[in-house]
Amino acid sequence: MGRGADSDSDPDVEDDDYYGASAKASTSAAARRAPLTSTAGNSQAQKASKAIARERRNYHIHRLYVRQEHKECLAVIEEVLGEFGGLCEYPIYVKALIKRHEGKIAESLTLFQAATALNPHNVANLKQVGRSLYLLGRHRAAIDVYDEAQNAVGADDWEIWHNKGLCYMYLKQFDESVECFKGANDIQRHDTTYAQMGKVYALQEKYNEAVDVYLEALEFSPENPEVLTTIGLLYLRMGESFRAFDYLGNSLTHDPRDPKAILAAGSIIQDNQDVDVALIKYRVAATQTPNSAQLWNNIGMCFFGKRRYIAAIACLKRALYLDPFEWIIAYNLGLVHLNTGQAASAFHFFSSSINLKPDFPSAYMYLAVTLAKLDDHDNACAAYEKAIEMDPGDHLFHLNYALTLYVAGEKERCVERLEVFEGLWKGLDDETKNVDNEVPKMRGLVRKALGMSDVFGGGERSAVL
Repeated sequence: MGRGADSDSDPDVEDDDYYGASAKASTSAAARRAPLTSTAGNSQAQKASKAIARERRNYHIHRLYVRQEHKECLAVIEEVLGEFGGLCEYPIYVKALIKRHEGKIAESLTLFQAATALNPHNVANLKQVGRSLYLLGRHRAAIDVYDEAQNAVGADDWEIWHNKGLCYMYLKQFDESVECFKGANDIQRHDTTYAQMGKVYALQEKYNEAVDVYLEALEFSPENPEVLTTIGLLYLRMGESFRAFDYLGNSLTHDPRDPKAILAAGSIIQDNQDVDVALIKYRVAATQTPNSAQLWNNIGMCFFGKRRYIAAIACLKRALYLDPFEWIIAYNLGLVHLNTGQAASAFHFFSSSINLKPDFPSAYMYLAVTLAKLDDHDNACAAYEKAIEMDPGDHLFHLNYALTLYVAGEKERCVERLEVFEGLWKGLDDETKNVDNEVPKMRGLVRKALGMSDVFGGGERSAVL
């Protein structure tokens, strides 16, 4: 029976008929070899029959375990261990598996070590000791045990190489991890090994190498929707939306209800302003993962794009309830409240977003717009300065700053910011300039306002609001 990285491997189990036949054979053979009065012969026969009696019930234990009748299985195990003084390898092994299944990892480790002490040459015991150490986060000790198992087995073992790769990955020794996964694939290719190797490259932000690994996995398993979805997500992270959409579409062909693929494909459709189609996709995903914060966040932003603000706020607040520490949900709630004129609520959500992710400059810009609406000019300017310090090349920061300065009557500083904006604006391509039609309009109004001071009439506007 092949063993996977996450499966529990069992030692060979003999059935009752095999043990019964062995008992008869050993008894008759012992009778032929020595006289009945021989003390040595009787001793050997007693040892043989005791060993047979100790192993007779392994089949029953195994059957209860694979049926997941754990309570009955443990009762039989305790009976056998009590009868033979705890010197039974397989019952201890199965008891350890059950304890691990119940989440008692430390107890299972102790039992696996006891099984190993009874039979140090059984590599399955060593593998399970390593597995328990890995689950306990003792990755270095797990690697040492796997090395010992590798020396004991005397041949290459896919499971050992794969699990060593996992341990090295969590130790952040990525080069050693990749080498182990490559060694595992050289022995026998598995989807799970490719998945973990790609994950190692993704953790190092080597997205091209990760894509190459998953494409190789796709050659081995061309209809695996999980691999197709992962490739699509990597291309999406690399900014190649069209290629990402192709792979996500292929994934949905094989598994039309995969929530991860639906969510990613829906986000691409949503980015292309086709919110109605995106909502249809999200409706399917909602039946599979109704408690996904990312899903409700995207649904909320679809309603925001349709200007259905109450529905947008309801969906986003549900997303925030499901994942209160996701910064982008708070950020989006700030945007919606800012658009509905609820500046105080917008300030609350933008502040929360900044606390969760202080290195996102756009949040500071929108916080500045919100503070300007709350007539807190000094803090608004400080927020603009922070945003520009983090990303001086974003033209919207300078345009919004110029608008705020003009409304506050600081025309000289307004002209300075507008000049910086004009320099950045000239360096943009036509496609970028046409992304938001409000920006050229606001640009023209500010330029006109500097010569005609009554254009805004004391009100304030944002370039993107």
